[in-house]
Parts: sequence; structure tokens; C-alpha cells
Amino acid sequence: MVSALAQADSATAQQAPSPQRRKRKASPLQKRENRAAYLFLAPWFLGLLFITIGPIVASLVLSFTDYSLLEAPNWIGLENYQRMLDDPRLHNSLVVTFTYVFVSVPLVLALALGLAMALDRGLRGLPIYRSIYYLPSLLGGSVAIAILWRRVFGSDGLFNQVLGLLGFEGMPGWVGHPDYALDTLIVLNVWTFGSPMIIFLAGLRQIPVMYYEAAAVDGAGPIRRFVSITLPLLTPIIFFNLILQMINAFQTFSQAFIVSGGTGGPADATMFYTLYLYLRGFTAFDMGYASALAWFLLVIIAGLTAVNFVASRYWVHYGDD
Repeated sequence: MVSALAQADSATAQQAPSPQRRKRKASPLQKRENRAAYLFLAPWFLGLLFITIGPIVASLVLSFTDYSLLEAPNWIGLENYQRMLDDPRLHNSLVVTFTYVFVSVPLVLALALGLAMALDRGLRGLPIYRSIYYLPSLLGGSVAIAILWRRVFGSDGLFNQVLGLLGFEGMPGWVGHPDYALDTLIVLNVWTFGSPMIIFLAGLRQIPVMYYEAAAVDGAGPIRRFVSITLPLLTPIIFFNLILQMINAFQTFSQAFIVSGGTGGPADATMFYTLYLYLRGFTAFDMGYASALAWFLLVIIAGLTAVNFVASRYWVHYGDD
């Protein structure tokens, strides 16, 4: 009996078609559709190759050369990276950039979360408020807003005029003072809270109301409900906004360039890393060193992002945890 069953199974296995046999050949119509699809995708693939991947590989190669845009690149190995160790202006730009990131990003997230919670209370005309608050995120990185910001915080700007009405006379030009120039750019970045606010608002709408109702029945107050319900359930959204805002803050360029007049002044107080990279590459024509700076910035951002992902295991809570 056992041998008969084994023979039957082997016969069935021999009759069953293999996966290769079951694979049907493409019909002429399918082949034409595939060719049409690849034809429409060809511009994207060409752009990816020649506009994205090509320049990335070229910048990596140039980072190991002495290249001035006017002469052929000269291979120098790791000298550009060793040069970073003895570049005081680069060290200052790192201090300015890290200060900007670690101060402005938490402030942006806190303000965005606070306004999102205020808008989540069911205000009338919510779409109008949402659009108004989102507008600075669209305009904050523009050249026009940076020029306006320079006017507002100038020695005779709107900010000093308001302070004068309040009795504060003789205030300095904030963008022209080494102690306050960076603060004005931090305020400008905090002003662009609209994008994370919209994401926070969407996350708040996903929290079930029954959690708050149960907590209220148990006698939990607003602060307790915020700490025990809102924050834990919003940690994935907070983490997402944190990563995006951190990367964007490290790449800030236009605001510092316009406010400082392209010099990073006063006294290099607004010399962001990206601005210093621009000055080395397109003012001093030291393109090899600028390429090395660009790759070092990539390493910084990737390293901090990796640290955040590792740390997220201890404070980010997902629905299946």
C-alpha cells in the first residue's frame, strides 16, 4: 500500500508542470506595451543617470583632486579631507550650523505641535487657518522672504520700530550684530512651522477619541492626557518630522546667503556649512575641496540620522508595540 501511494505521488509530480513550464510567454501586445512603457520612462532614467547619479559620482572623484574649474583635476588623494582638520573657518561653520539645527528644530516641532493641538479642537474655518499657517512653509526658503527678513531686523527695520513704540530706543541692527544675527535666522526657521504642523494635525486626527474619554472618566486632567495618550501615540509622527526638519536645517543656504550678503557675516556669525561650501567652490574656485566638504556633510547627516533611528527604539511607540 505504501509503495503504491509513493508511485502515485511520483506520477502526479511528473505530470505537474514545472514553474518554468507554467510561465507564459508574453504576447505581441504585451511586448508592445512594455516597449511603450520603457519609452515613456526613458527620460526619467536618463535624468537619474546624467543629472543625479553622474554628478554624485563625479563629485566623489573630484573630492580626491585639486580642481579649480579652470585647469584639469590633479589627483591628490586624501589631502582635501586632511585639510579639514586645520581649517578654522570650517570649524566655525560647523559650530554655527549645529547651533542652528539643535536650537531651531526643537522649537519648530514644539510650535507646530502646539498649534496643531489648538486647531484639532474643531475650530470653525479650519481649512482657512490651516492654509494660513502652512503658507510660511512655502515662502520661508524663498529669496524674497530672506530679503524681507533682512529689512525687518535691520537697524531701522520694523522690529526696531515696534520696540521703539514700546520705549526701547537705540536697539542694534539684529542681522548686523554678531551676537544676534544667527538668532534672527533661527526665528525665520521657526516661522516656517506649517509643514510639520499639518503632519501633526493629521496624526492627531488618527488618535481614537475613546482614549481621551476613558482617561477623563478616570479623572485624568489635560496635562496627564497629553503626556499619557497624545505624546506616546504621536511619537512616530514626531520622529518623522524630526528627521525631515533636521535634514532640511542642515541644508539651509538661501536665508544665510541673503541675510549676510553672501559673506556669512557679521564676523562669520551666519557662516553656515552650506554657505562655506558655496564660497569655497564658486568664489574661491576650490572645487575639489568643496566636493570633499559636500561628502563630509553627507556623512554628518547620515550619521545623525542613523543615531536617531537607533535611539527611536527607546522612545518611538508603534501601534503593534
